[in-house]
Amino acid sequence: MTEADRKNPRYRRSLELFERAQSVIPGGIYGHVTPALLEPGDSPYYASRAEGCRYWDVDGNEYLDFLCGYGPVVLGHANPEVDEAAERVRRDGQCFNHPTSQMVELAERLVACIDFAGWAVFAKNGSDVTTWCIQVAREATGRRKLLMARGAYHGTASWCSPGHGGLIDEDRRQVLNFDWNDPQSVEDAFNQHADDLAAVIVTPFHHPLFEGSSLPDEEFVHTVCDLCDRHGALLILDDIRAGFRLHLGGSHRVFGWRPDLACYSKALGNGYPISAAAGKPELKTAASKVFLTGSFWNSPVEMAASLKTIQLLENQDGIDVMRQRGETFTTGLARAAQGAGLSVRVTGPPALPFMHFENDPDYRIRHAFARAC
Repeated sequence: MTEADRKNPRYRRSLELFERAQSVIPGGIYGHVTPALLEPGDSPYYASRAEGCRYWDVDGNEYLDFLCGYGPVVLGHANPEVDEAAERVRRDGQCFNHPTSQMVELAERLVACIDFAGWAVFAKNGSDVTTWCIQVAREATGRRKLLMARGAYHGTASWCSPGHGGLIDEDRRQVLNFDWNDPQSVEDAFNQHADDLAAVIVTPFHHPLFEGSSLPDEEFVHTVCDLCDRHGALLILDDIRAGFRLHLGGSHRVFGWRPDLACYSKALGNGYPISAAAGKPELKTAASKVFLTGSFWNSPVEMAASLKTIQLLENQDGIDVMRQRGETFTTGLARAAQGAGLSVRVTGPPALPFMHFENDPDYRIRHAFARAC
């Protein structure tokens, strides 16, 4: 922490907590919420409460949460109906020796709304289910290799982590890369490794770290799907980020993907920790052979929250609302930037926009904008 950081009265409590944290927590704050990715000394480090579209830091500063808690908060913080549904079952207990009826009900709900799904399983984080689906693909095909887009983010497991520490060559020896929206790069990978290729894993659209989003070309989608069908590789859709924001039946319905397996989390529980994987009926036997468990994964609280979240999204036309408001928001951003003599580019679906300033190679404008916000 610099001397300038200590003198910023707006974040006095945040900075005091961070100084204490550095003594007892590696890095003080780690992962995607590290201050290193924000504006050190000019942004909040610790939150205190949230409601609707707003949250407050420990210094009492109020913000509009355009990040939506990094994605999960799709109906607003502390949604009363979701919280009541969760609290109703929590009063009877939340960590049992057995699953509860909420697991069956949520699996039935997902199978009913996801057109290709014949079954569903549950965990806590996106990384849990993306990694598990790879194992299911290997069990089903008897093959080893995985094909993923260069720069894609699929979680924190060693086969896909964007970090560097603690990794060894063997972690990624069976992972191959292709270039997004480049059908030829996918064909080249199949030509070389089809006999040992268990699966291709894709996000509905490309959202690499720190870069703009790229929607899939129709030819690219067809090429990937056809190659998987022709060579017996499974297609895994990582719908962790976009799921239940673009289509209640899964984001593959928007872009034409034909997945064998799909992974969900983020908006599934409106902030409650839950993830899910769904798959085709013919993969149920392979799925049953791949071990999947966790001491807290059977909790009915998160499942009740998920059931209510899906119901509210359906009843309130949530998908259409997000699209319309996203279009209004991104159009307004571009208009405001133009009025200020700046050029911005907004990429990705309106419900999941990514904005960056053009002609800003050192991110100077972005940092100034973040500080102002």
